[in-house]
Amino acid sequence: MKKNIAIVMGGYSSEFQISLKSGNVVFETLNPLKYNAYRIHILKDKWVYVDDEAHEFPVDKNDFSITISGKKITFDCVFNAIHGSPGEDGMIQAYFELLDIPHTSCGMYQASLTFNKRDCLSVLRPYGVKTATSYHLNLGDDIHENEILNKVGLPCFVKANKAGSSFGITKVHRKSELQNAIDVAFKEDDEIIIESFLDGTEVSVGVITYKGETKVLPITEIVSDNDFFDYEAKYLGKSQEITPARLSPEEEAKVNTLARLVYDKLKLSGFSRSEYIFKDGEPHLLEVNTVPGFTKESILPQQAAAAGIALEDLFGNAIEEALLKS
Repeated sequence: MKKNIAIVMGGYSSEFQISLKSGNVVFETLNPLKYNAYRIHILKDKWVYVDDEAHEFPVDKNDFSITISGKKITFDCVFNAIHGSPGEDGMIQAYFELLDIPHTSCGMYQASLTFNKRDCLSVLRPYGVKTATSYHLNLGDDIHENEILNKVGLPCFVKANKAGSSFGITKVHRKSELQNAIDVAFKEDDEIIIESFLDGTEVSVGVITYKGETKVLPITEIVSDNDFFDYEAKYLGKSQEITPARLSPEEEAKVNTLARLVYDKLKLSGFSRSEYIFKDGEPHLLEVNTVPGFTKESILPQQAAAAGIALEDLFGNAIEEALLKS
């Protein structure tokens, strides 16, 4: 019997349009012989099921069901394609776990932890995970520019602590640019992280639970046409994403081992994509994403293809793994 799958997409952050694209790719790709797929838009002002004619039907948040032509539909599993809040910060995970509905992403605590760059990096450092030197600010804190720059140096990156897709991130070259960069970051989040610049090869590593086992996917090297891997580089074609990455066997082994360690120590499940920069031959962790992009151009699907995993298999496996956990 076919399973009813809710593909949740949208969200409450600046990433909602990207999420809608990811969710629609999942919808178009899932095997219709195995799954009844439903597009569920979760937005600040409404939660609705959207049919093929763009008609909207409200979601009953009491049990996450929909009613169509008088028939109530419940879901066997949720495919989480929401980037940012509430899909990547633990909130939607907690909701579905309370309702006992299986979902494809990691658990509530893991999502909340990894979404907070500052806290995630702090948890991983005792395991020997190298990171950039960082300085943290909360909204309302006094800003001591000399103190910040004495710690992280120039150039540096100012980032929203809890945001993705490079929203709220600025590369600062001069002290005069620092305050504006801080203001930009605070528009996305009430916490920011300021990090030292790491000059080296940037790579992205996908790790997934595949057929019951942790699998590290082929590594992607990121070469941005811009000053760094910003929004334009990620989504408007202003970068080269080279899979497999042009690494030495030693570098490849180091980052593969590190990416698996991060996945295992954080007790992740489902999808993950972590970002690293090599400095002095050692990979330094930038961040961990637990709901990476799912469009055909996104990095993790590229890596899966390089590993011989088709999108239909990639997405279907995530559902089957979620169902096994329930």
